[in-house]
Amino acid sequence: MIAHGCVICLSFLPGMLKADDDNLPILYNYDFTNFVAWLEENTVEKDIPGSALAIVSREGIMQLETWGVRKVIARDPVNSDSVFRIASISKTFAGTVAGLLVNQNLQGWDMRINGLFPNMGLGEGTSSEAITLKHIVSQTTGLMPHSYSNMLDDGVIYQKIKEKFHQIPTVCSPGQCYSYQNVVFSLVADVVEQSTGDSYEKYLHQQIFKPLGMTTASVGMEPYINNPNATAPHRLVRGNWRTTTTNPAYYSVAPASGINASIFDMSIWIRANLGAFPHILSKDFLAELHEPVISTPYGNYFNRWSGLEKAYYAIGWRVFNYKGLRAVHHGGGVRGYRSEMVFVPDANIGMVMLLNAESNFANDVVPAFLDHLTDTE
Repeated sequence: MIAHGCVICLSFLPGMLKADDDNLPILYNYDFTNFVAWLEENTVEKDIPGSALAIVSREGIMQLETWGVRKVIARDPVNSDSVFRIASISKTFAGTVAGLLVNQNLQGWDMRINGLFPNMGLGEGTSSEAITLKHIVSQTTGLMPHSYSNMLDDGVIYQKIKEKFHQIPTVCSPGQCYSYQNVVFSLVADVVEQSTGDSYEKYLHQQIFKPLGMTTASVGMEPYINNPNATAPHRLVRGNWRTTTTNPAYYSVAPASGINASIFDMSIWIRANLGAFPHILSKDFLAELHEPVISTPYGNYFNRWSGLEKAYYAIGWRVFNYKGLRAVHHGGGVRGYRSEMVFVPDANIGMVMLLNAESNFANDVVPAFLDHLTDTE
């Protein structure tokens, strides 16, 4: 049995980046005891190797806890700086990066991808020639969903797959349907390099990680494997959790799935998206990123939550209505890891949970958190 326990349970961490003053409500009066107890019960019952939770408001951390170990063999405990792979939550950073390019007049939302990369074909249909930067980051390219994700699963890296972009079937005109992508989404990195002369990793560090003080956050496999506080990925094998391998191909699509971060750094990220640091990410800038772009059809785990009313994709984010709440969300899963993040702007509250294990338990974390909010209002 893996030992679990609270590492940090507090209302504010001293020395952390302070938010600018505003009159938004603070939900410190909420008691998260039952929600945290439910999480702990499930992580213990399922013997999940390691997990980390942060509940935040715009003003600070309301609760931060970690359970378990970084690696089942070594038994070193997870702490607030232990690094996890955040998988598709990486897309929230990529959407913000695209927005920064536009905000800095380095690109426009309506910039056509084939105009920036005239030697690269994208999609089989002629309508795909109209694919823009905004289509890429809002998952509205009109290309066949999950194009070439199977090649990533087989270990083929992005640069090799990109040679086949002209073969992707076009299923609708750009902007007319939702078509979730990992590989095509990662054209954001190419756009950054072409627009700034810097790598995606460098631009992300200079524009987001460094200004926000996200000191453990990184991009790519090398910083992950070289971090002594990195967690290991785990899978169930004949009923027992075992460490598993890392597929480098999913790091090659950095905008889609290539970020590593600790729970403390992710608490900063969720606070930033609540508007805590307007000198870095302004209120109007965030509103544009969080504005729904396309309705998402039913079929995915988040669309099966019983309290869900409407769901959309925005700029690197999912947005939905849940029992009267407007929530902004993204989840992630990559070999050996799961992650879930959600915040409610109008209520000034958010939550992020990271697991170093492939567990469907993660599917229930967001609705349980939102149910707690609606049940205690």
